Amino acid sequence: MTQPTPQPIIQLRGVTKSYGGFDALRGVDLAINPGECTCVLGDNGAGKSTLIKILAGLHTPSGGQLLIDGTEATLSSPRDALDAGIATVYQTLAIVDELSVWRNFFLGQELTGAFGVLKRAEMRRICSEQLTQMGIDIPDVEVEAGNLSGGQRQVVAIARAVYFGARVVILDEPTAALGVKQSGVVLRFIAAARDRGVAVVFVTHNPHHAYLVGDHFTILKLGRQELDAPRSAITLDELTREMAGGAELETLSHELRRG
Repeated sequence: MTQPTPQPIIQLRGVTKSYGGFDALRGVDLAINPGECTCVLGDNGAGKSTLIKILAGLHTPSGGQLLIDGTEATLSSPRDALDAGIATVYQTLAIVDELSVWRNFFLGQELTGAFGVLKRAEMRRICSEQLTQMGIDIPDVEVEAGNLSGGQRQVVAIARAVYFGARVVILDEPTAALGVKQSGVVLRFIAAARDRGVAVVFVTHNPHHAYLVGDHFTILKLGRQELDAPRSAITLDELTREMAGGAELETLSHELRRG
């Protein structure tokens, strides 16, 4: 028997966003499903940041529809997004380097007892257990986060979002500043979060990283949706070609050869 297609947690239908006379998004359609990694690709100025801000509740669309669990919704603030189970992990703001790993894990969600006293031992234990269960190798959660690698800092932030109930985790260029080994740490954890049923939105300009973990791919260019395809319908070479400019690049190549 064919399994029913799960209802998307988030759907965008013809979403636009304008700032004065500038159109940052021009009719974007997107379905974000549980247990899938949706990759949003594009160069600088493509509209990726605007899309993130809409999903994170920082900006509201100028037009189109945003649906959550099949019902039209408005995300007017980051609190609205968090209440809907949507967590955003930003590339540079995910972790406080001067705090320990366990303090970062519970940042803003600290466990307290009588008179507001922090339950330090319990938080350390939970943090250590959760990181181990999620396949993250950090033996000492007392260490300052600034001593972790870039990849480890990213996965601690992602693990925190998953532990506190995020159904959708939006990752803003998590591998952009990382080397191959550290990127591998993040990509493995993205796959692990997806396999736990979390919907992952992986925003990146790197088609090679996207193709390693992606189930669905959207390419934005100057606010327009240039491509929207499942993994089964596109190869890495095709994704890379589309990301690099597709037909425009081919035309330029012909012009240069004639010269």
